[in-house]
Amino acid sequence: MNELLETLPLEELPLGGELWIYQAFAVIFTSLVLAYIGKLILDRIEQRALRSNTVWDDALVIAARRPLWVLIWSMGLLWAGQITATQMDEGFAEVLENLQSVLLIVLLAWFLIRLILEVEKRLVDPAYRAKPVDQTTVSAIGKLLRISVIITAALVILQSLGYSVSGVLAFGGIGGIAVGFAAKDLLANFFGGLMIYLDRPFKVGEWIRSPEKEIEGTVEHIGWRLTRIRTFDKRPIYVPNAVFTTIVLQNPSRMTHRRIFEHIGIRYDDIQRMQPVLEAVRQMLREHPEIAQDQTQMVYFDRCAASSVDFFIYCFTTTTVWAEFHRIKEDVLLKTMAIIEQQGAEVALPTSTLHVPEGLRLQMLQDEQRLGGSLA
Repeated sequence: MNELLETLPLEELPLGGELWIYQAFAVIFTSLVLAYIGKLILDRIEQRALRSNTVWDDALVIAARRPLWVLIWSMGLLWAGQITATQMDEGFAEVLENLQSVLLIVLLAWFLIRLILEVEKRLVDPAYRAKPVDQTTVSAIGKLLRISVIITAALVILQSLGYSVSGVLAFGGIGGIAVGFAAKDLLANFFGGLMIYLDRPFKVGEWIRSPEKEIEGTVEHIGWRLTRIRTFDKRPIYVPNAVFTTIVLQNPSRMTHRRIFEHIGIRYDDIQRMQPVLEAVRQMLREHPEIAQDQTQMVYFDRCAASSVDFFIYCFTTTTVWAEFHRIKEDVLLKTMAIIEQQGAEVALPTSTLHVPEGLRLQMLQDEQRLGGSLA
């Protein structure tokens, strides 16, 4: 850039002795032109990239837009500053050179982080992919990549400024031991989150519960320290990731079927009608379109209760959706009640029978008669 500016006939302009002023102005003006041209080029490239079916090209263009704009302007200002520094202090020019190196590394890291975020967003968005990738996996890989970019950029910056990276790493190893003792719980949560990403006992959007910790709800976010769960009454629960390494966790979202298990009782007077009722209920379940026929089905006389003879229904629905399950269960129970009625039986109600000795009964009748005569 400086060699190009030296070829210009700046001596013929007013203030010809102050060539550095024109050189600095030319650099800034060139940066303005390049920024405008770069914007036009990126706009056209982005329009073509958005029409393609791949996620990489449009993510690349969108990620590069802001860092490229900052690069053009910052480099222009730094070059103008270097031209100005030649008329001032040489130490200031050296500072600008170091700043230029650091800025290039920072902008490259910024571009890579933006690219990772854009690709991550497109991999899980149904608007970009017919079969989105699992959000938990993409989020974990994205976080690891961003951390790697930041650490690498920091080490390269230290190296460019003349610091020994090996010394920094050695100091980090010693300091890491002290930090590990001081931040034991924080590290436990970090590795707990890492285990969630690796073992994948649950993912965002799934329903989980732990009876021993009274945790139940839908997973909204899995972070490196906390996992946010939304309960069914819409309250948020923030659970440290280390908790999940020590508790038993249920994941109802991964059920293949839902179970219907109900006891129904008929009167003792209808015990002779029990077998026809059982056969009719079994036939009803075999013909029900929303009962899983490849799973266990049982309808059996089970027990003699205090006021009823009971049988149980044991089967599975084809759906795992909670609301649909209750609709199917309701249909099965109503059809069972109709079968009991069709077979001439009745559903038993809780009753109590009082046995009165014959002598006591006669005495009570005589007392009632005497009481009635006295009142007359």
